Amino acid sequence: MTTAAATRSKTYDLVYIAVFAVVMAVCSWISIPAQVPFTLQTFGVFMAVGVLGGKRGTMAVLVYVLLGAVGVPVFAGFSGGIGALLGNSGGYIIGFIFSALVMWAFEKFLGRKPVVQIISMIVGLLVCYAFGTVWFMVAYARSTGAVGLMAVLGWCVFPFIIPDLIKIALAYVLSGKVRKYAR
Repeated sequence: MTTAAATRSKTYDLVYIAVFAVVMAVCSWISIPAQVPFTLQTFGVFMAVGVLGGKRGTMAVLVYVLLGAVGVPVFAGFSGGIGALLGNSGGYIIGFIFSALVMWAFEKFLGRKPVVQIISMIVGLLVCYAFGTVWFMVAYARSTGAVGLMAVLGWCVFPFIIPDLIKIALAYVLSGKVRKYAR
């Protein structure tokens, strides 16, 4: 690859990463308030990795989380800052990074076959749920008092399972269609 082509390729990578960080921000603003708000953020994460692949998709998720960490209002409810990440639902936001990493690992070791992509999204979602639930329990205990696992699952996971599976299905279908334009 020539130097000009390599530079152009890197520029496209940066643009795609930035575009999907913005997509995740817009997805987070579409929100229904709750203990952990109902948003389309997970859809944005699945789309980023589904369209851009593991490396660039994970970078987009990382950029999104870092933008929020420094105070840009990219999280649900137009919030941002370290306080949003350290709060009750911050673990789910950090969990997006681990979801993307899991999806990237599946891609790296098992390829991008349809069944692998769907399973990677489901496993990534489970990793996000696990990380976020533990974080929620710790943050909630610090601010309010101890809470049981089943209560937290009832607040933060069970209501999200069906919507998140729908987001996975939509992200899988749409990412396949959009991917051919993002090469």
